[in-house]
Amino acid sequence: MKVAVSTYSFARMMQNNQITQFGCIAKAKELGFEGIEFVDILPHDGSTVEEYARKLKEECQRLDMTITNYTFGADFLMGSDGDTKKEIERVKKQIDIAEILGATSVRHDATRGYSYGTGFKSFDSVVFQIADACREVTVYAKAKGIKTMVENHGFFSQDSERVEKLINAVNNENFGWLCDMGNFMCADENPAKAIGRAAPYAFYVHAKDFHQKNGMQPNPGEGFFRSRGGNYLRGAIIGHGDVPIQQCLSILKSTGYDGFVAIEFEGLEDNILGLSIGIKNLKRFIENA
Repeated sequence: MKVAVSTYSFARMMQNNQITQFGCIAKAKELGFEGIEFVDILPHDGSTVEEYARKLKEECQRLDMTITNYTFGADFLMGSDGDTKKEIERVKKQIDIAEILGATSVRHDATRGYSYGTGFKSFDSVVFQIADACREVTVYAKAKGIKTMVENHGFFSQDSERVEKLINAVNNENFGWLCDMGNFMCADENPAKAIGRAAPYAFYVHAKDFHQKNGMQPNPGEGFFRSRGGNYLRGAIIGHGDVPIQQCLSILKSTGYDGFVAIEFEGLEDNILGLSIGIKNLKRFIENA
C-alpha cells in the first residue's frame, strides 16, 4: 500500500489563506506523501475550474505526485433543486473535470438523506433510485477510463450494510467503495467489523481517526460533534484516536487491497503537525498490518 493525503487535510490552512490547493502538492511531497487526492477544484488565481484542474495536473507531474482521486459532493435523492436528472448531469460535468485533472477515480456522494421534519423513508425504499443514478454516472465515467465510487459518508448513507446494498444494486464493475475507516463511527458502527464487509468492494481507502466519548457522558464541548446514535466524536491525528487503524489495514490486506491509503485529517491540531505525526504512524501501521 502507498500513502496519500487528501487536500481536505489542509482545510484550516486553506480557510486562513495560508495555502492553496496548488501549494498543497508541494507540501504533501515535502511531508513524504506519494499521492494527493483533490476535494473539489478551488482556483485561487482567477482561473476557471478547467484551467486550474489542468494546472494542478501539471504541477503533480512536475513533482512526481500521483493524483489518486477526485472527490466532490452529490445527492441523487434530493437532486439539484429537487431534480435528480439535473444532478446527474451536474455530476457528469464533474467527471469531465476529473478527466482534465488526470484522475482515474472519482468519489461522489450518494445522498445525505431526508431532513428531519420533511417526511422520511428508509434507505431500502430509495436504494434503487439512487443506484440508477450512480449507474448512469459510472457508465459515463467508464468511457473516459474513470472508476466511480461512493463513500460511507453523510449519516443516511454511512452504514456498511447500506453502502454494500447500494453497490450491489448498481451492479457495475466500474463502481465501488471509498472505504473511510473512521466514518463508520458516525453511524456508531465498529470500524473493524465494517471494514470486513467493505474490503472486497474497496477501490480506495481513507485513513481517518476519531476520539470517541460515550453519549451518556456530559458534552465535552468545542470540537466534538455527535454521531447518529448520540455519541461524541472529534477528529484525531492518525494513531491518537479510537479507530483501530492497523486492524482495518490488516483486513484490507487480507482481501488483496494494495492501492493508496489517503489520510483525511480533521483534528483540532495544526494541519502540518497532524499530518507529520499521522504519516509516520500510518506507514508503521501498514508495515505491521
